[in-house]
Amino acid sequence: MLKLKLISGFIIATLTCASAFAQYIWVDEKGNKQFSDTPPPASTPKNRIIKSPGQSATKPAEPSDTASASKDAANAQQKPMTTSARNEDFNKRRAEQAEKDKKASEDQQANADKQKNCERARSYQKVLESGQRVATTDKNGERNYLSDAQREKEAADVKKALAGCQ
Repeated sequence: MLKLKLISGFIIATLTCASAFAQYIWVDEKGNKQFSDTPPPASTPKNRIIKSPGQSATKPAEPSDTASASKDAANAQQKPMTTSARNEDFNKRRAEQAEKDKKASEDQQANADKQKNCERARSYQKVLESGQRVATTDKNGERNYLSDAQREKEAADVKKALAGCQ
């Protein structure tokens, strides 16, 4: 009776372990090895299937595409990133992002300054066109009023400045 139990236990264990041999191994399009107990997708070429049930493990055939072959070789030789390499990569990305943010804020500030200058030029143009007397102060602190010729020159300068405004 004991012998019968041992034999039946051995047979059950053997049959259970046999399912572990039903493994598929293939290389996907990114060059990564895939392990599964289900067959690979139908789109996987036969030369990329390394092992299937009832077949011993073989090397996948080299793809004919040289770019794909070099990519597969690079992926196979690439080691996992170390902590210092990850930190270096993170710091590099952070510096690039900070540079982009700085450039964006500088552009935003330049646009705000341009809008402010355009508004001032529009305001000055309205004053010049209104006919009001416009006074300037010279280096001695004396007040001088614009003549008609000076007013025309100022109006032309303001027009040039407003040409770049929207």
